[in-house]
Amino acid sequence: MPKPDRICVGAIAGSFGVKGELRLKSFCTMPEDIAAYGPLYSEDGARSFTVRLTRAVTGGLGARLSGVATKEEADALKGVTLWADRDRLPSLPDDEFYHSDLIGLEVFDTGGAALGKVRAVQNFGAGDILEIYAPGRRTTLMLPFTRTVVPTVDLKAGRIVADPPEEAE
Repeated sequence: MPKPDRICVGAIAGSFGVKGELRLKSFCTMPEDIAAYGPLYSEDGARSFTVRLTRAVTGGLGARLSGVATKEEADALKGVTLWADRDRLPSLPDDEFYHSDLIGLEVFDTGGAALGKVRAVQNFGAGDILEIYAPGRRTTLMLPFTRTVVPTVDLKAGRIVADPPEEAE
């Protein structure tokens, strides 16, 4: 059976209170939208949850998840990522991408030379960065995911064209 097409929309940051309430980190543009894409699944798909937001809390959203009734059950879920079926998510404009769609794409420079494959999309607070792995390189290549450095993303062709700054190469 093929693996369902899902996108990571958030993570459980820990318990909140003593009655099974959780703190969620939402990866959605509008954080509250995480509750609209349910049911949400654990990464392996073994568990599914309906989400009911309860309040804003420091560092995220307070929520109740179906099947979680105690602080101990909530504590046990800390770090679990939450995944929504792609067809429940909104379509994105042409210049926006789900991170999971970028991972694995081949990256070429503007002259057509292969730079490697996208291993991950990082964000250390100053915008998204593509982490590119290339066989034979001692370190991964980190490129800012901006229109200047990455002028072309072609999901259908499975490739990215990048114009890395001189110091990155």
